[in-house]
Amino acid sequence: MCIWPDRRILHLFDIELPIIQAPMAGPGTPELAIAVSDAGGLGSLPCAQLSLEQTRVALQRIGPRTSRRLNLNFFCHTPPAIDAVRSASWHARLAPYYVELGLDPETAVPAGGRQPFDGEFCELVEEYRPAVVSFHFGLPERGLLERVKATGATVISSATTVDEARWLEEHGCDAVIAMGLEAGGHRGNFLAQDMSRQVGTFALVPQVADAVRVPVIAAGGIADARGIVAALALGAAAVQIGTAYLFCPEAKLAPLHLEALGSAGDADTMLTNVFTGRPARGIVNRLMREQGPLSAFAPPFPTAVAAVAPLKAMAEARGRADFTNLWSGQAARLAYRSMPAGQLTRLLAQQALEKLTAR
Repeated sequence: MCIWPDRRILHLFDIELPIIQAPMAGPGTPELAIAVSDAGGLGSLPCAQLSLEQTRVALQRIGPRTSRRLNLNFFCHTPPAIDAVRSASWHARLAPYYVELGLDPETAVPAGGRQPFDGEFCELVEEYRPAVVSFHFGLPERGLLERVKATGATVISSATTVDEARWLEEHGCDAVIAMGLEAGGHRGNFLAQDMSRQVGTFALVPQVADAVRVPVIAAGGIADARGIVAALALGAAAVQIGTAYLFCPEAKLAPLHLEALGSAGDADTMLTNVFTGRPARGIVNRLMREQGPLSAFAPPFPTAVAAVAPLKAMAEARGRADFTNLWSGQAARLAYRSMPAGQLTRLLAQQALEKLTAR
């Protein structure tokens, strides 16, 4: 009987299959996390776009429905200082779109929000004691991290370079997610900001595996069994899959986003900062083409969201995705369509094991 070649993640997380569902703030739901965990993988609940009370409600929904392991994911960026001049300049660049859509460009817009991990969220972790806590954009400050680890949680975070992987290991991560350039959504970079020097998954994974002692989780461009087998062959102990789960009925995805994903090819995504102020990979649309894809005018993360939000809402109401952040990795075309998340998790694992057996 064939077994997984590197079982460290299985033992570390106490799971059966080396498949982690990427958190995906927004589309990620309690139902998606439950389905993946119940199938033997590791389900993830994204908390960055949830308030403290919303996170608590989500955990209460999950609690009675599964006894399996769960990953809580948080952003740990430092909120930027308010730059009224830069925000006004960005709003002015978007003003013609407001006029086009019949919106008042002078309308005050609320500050954009993505919640960073803080003392209150840490108290929630201490109360619920999830098996795994993952972070994006590095790690929280030392005191908060020590409190998380004191709960017994396994701590993981994303690295987009070997230097970031080493930094995460040195600062207490139990495993490192090697996030290649192909991955959808926000880049996890935190030591370097130059997107032109980011590394692809299948160059990054073996170099990270050589550089750190902790297990490595491969992420980016993995949507089928071939990607899983390739990642394991290169030194990963598990994979993190995001875009493929967006097609599952448990994901919360706007119809326009799902439609765009269904027709996306290998060259239809770009890295852009025009939606949130931080580089993220998504399907190309009008705002990206006309204002980006990477704009020096976009305010820092997450404040750029505020000015775009009214445009997104109005355009979507008219059936257009011109101003919608259509996050996607480069391998959307390889994903199964409309398959329940639990079934997808088991199928990908079965197909990967069959390919490993045939080698």
